[in-house]
Amino acid sequence: MEPQGEKPGEAAGPPRVTPQLLKSCSGEFALESILLLRLRGLGLADLGCLGECLGLEWLDLSGNALTQLGPLASLSQLAVLNVADNQLTGLEPLAACENLQSLNASGNLLATPSQLQCLAGLRGLECLRLRDPLARLSNPLCASPSYPAVVRELLPGLKVIDGERVTGRGSEFYQLCRDLDSSLPPSPGPGPGPAEAQPWVRPGYWESRPPRSSSILEEACRQFQDTLRECRDLDRQAEDSLAQAEQALGSAGTASSFVF
Repeated sequence: MEPQGEKPGEAAGPPRVTPQLLKSCSGEFALESILLLRLRGLGLADLGCLGECLGLEWLDLSGNALTQLGPLASLSQLAVLNVADNQLTGLEPLAACENLQSLNASGNLLATPSQLQCLAGLRGLECLRLRDPLARLSNPLCASPSYPAVVRELLPGLKVIDGERVTGRGSEFYQLCRDLDSSLPPSPGPGPGPAEAQPWVRPGYWESRPPRSSSILEEACRQFQDTLRECRDLDRQAEDSLAQAEQALGSAGTASSFVF
């Protein structure tokens, strides 16, 4: 009987996800046991059997050649997904990923806000990235200056869009930063000639702002300190959780196979 898989003489197709690939990347013997998976930059065009990883919670598919996400519809436990830098024109299969909390879809071919409608039923979705200036990744729909407001109206449950908190704790701090930027005087123009050295800011630029801006500065400093304290608390909690996880893994006599 001829073994299953690619037939003799059959031309190899585009790179695809196979059980062998999943097991080699995760170190697991059973696909259902895989919780975290990094398949970044492998040139994948076909997700193959990825839908069989029913326990998957964290998945990185960035930097591939994907045009559709069909197999992901069976991943009901998926919480974090990165599909940046692919060739996606739709996200419809993600409507079934009921536990999805964070999605990075920057660097694809999403052209209209209506292509995000499929995410409206994901009540746990809090973080969405469609544009990443640092990585120079975007989507056609991001060309419109009003697109963040449109996305917020379409997905009111979002707390973070493109890395910026828009609702919830800390969103006021982002707004204060924008207010501060707008309250600063414009940068001076170029000097009279290249041969003459000129200060890069106008005289008095570093002096205290007039009293009208002091309340904004004070509130910004206060919220920054609050945010910094919160970050330090979260960092301590994360360190405690990692220590507990390492202790648990050590006592079980097994090492983690996943590297973030």
